Amino acid sequence: MSKVCEVCGKAPAVGRNVSHSHKVTARTFRPNIQKMTIKDENGVVRSANICTTCLKSGKVERA
Repeated sequence: MSKVCEVCGKAPAVGRNVSHSHKVTARTFRPNIQKMTIKDENGVVRSANICTTCLKSGKVERA
């Protein structure tokens, strides 16, 4: 499954874990992407990868 939101374009971001001893390792921040059945702007029902932030804010309509 794709890790990119089809509405806002949110994708994985990179960052760092920093331990108490200040040892630094790489990590990935992944968005919460769900495969949903939505109704797009033309009224067509289709399946899409949507982040939960867009779903909660009402940017898409579920079918």
